[in-house]
Amino acid sequence: MFRFEDPWLLLVGLVLVPVCYRYWKKGGTARIRFSSLAPFRGIPPSLSAQLRHSLLVLRCVGIGLCVIALARPQAGEKETEVLTEGIDIMLCLDTSGSMRALDFERNGRRTDRLDVVKQVVEAFIKKRRNDRIGMVVFGDQAFTQCPLTMDYGVLLSFLDRIKIGMAGDSTALGSALATAVKRLEKVPGKSKVVILVTDGRNNAGRISPERAAEIAKTFKVKVYTIGVGVEGESPFLMETLFGKRYVYQKVDLDEETLKHIAEVTGGAYFRAQNTASLEKIYEQIDRMERSKAKVKEYMEYQELFPRFAFPGLLLILAGFVLENTFFRKIP
Repeated sequence: MFRFEDPWLLLVGLVLVPVCYRYWKKGGTARIRFSSLAPFRGIPPSLSAQLRHSLLVLRCVGIGLCVIALARPQAGEKETEVLTEGIDIMLCLDTSGSMRALDFERNGRRTDRLDVVKQVVEAFIKKRRNDRIGMVVFGDQAFTQCPLTMDYGVLLSFLDRIKIGMAGDSTALGSALATAVKRLEKVPGKSKVVILVTDGRNNAGRISPERAAEIAKTFKVKVYTIGVGVEGESPFLMETLFGKRYVYQKVDLDEETLKHIAEVTGGAYFRAQNTASLEKIYEQIDRMERSKAKVKEYMEYQELFPRFAFPGLLLILAGFVLENTFFRKIP
């Protein structure tokens, strides 16, 4: 960035340069009067006479550069300091047997619930900045798949390894939430969030979802709950006497409990019945839970007046020297 510290001095230059030009052009030199110059008209002008007007240019440019130097030209560099306050997020994913239901579609093909959840969660992770994110998976039991980290590459590799049934076929909803809260319990950050995704009802584990929700509230952990799956019966691909066949079964999603968890902790409950709605839910959570950033800008200026003052003085000095040597007038 470029600026003048004292720009009002430029107005002085607008007045001073024309005045000096007028004075140097019309006065300040000796003259001899003749009744007629006719005898001298045939004499060609010398080189010094032809270039004598350059003295005015040298002096006026020199004065102009000195005036610019007095106005203190400065060049500045802007430095920006960004202070961010990240959010600590635990992703809590259901890997129970009911996640095999093929009631979701992706790219026109039937896909099980967990596969769609993994792809949407992957997109969610890639959008985050400055946040620590961890992951808990649950079935019969709940365990930490990945602790809180800002290394999203490692987190995505753990996400890719998640399989249906890896923690058992039941749904330990309360244990899953308690495990996620335990990971956030001693974290010093101000914003702590759990995103819990499930398609079933709590039927395993030693801690009830209601108790886990109270624990989350105690440690100021906000919980967003997402219930996945269509209403009614969902298709499962099973091996029968006649080969693989689609068998329709009803999956019992406990929406009341999920709503209660969200309400107690200050979060929100969402229902995803297809891929598009699940993507929109994660986009909405992404907008709701953004990192806080404070931006401070600093300007550092460098004085440029020597670049104008020295050339200006040299031009004025050169004009004075040339006037008394090469362009000297006699008398």
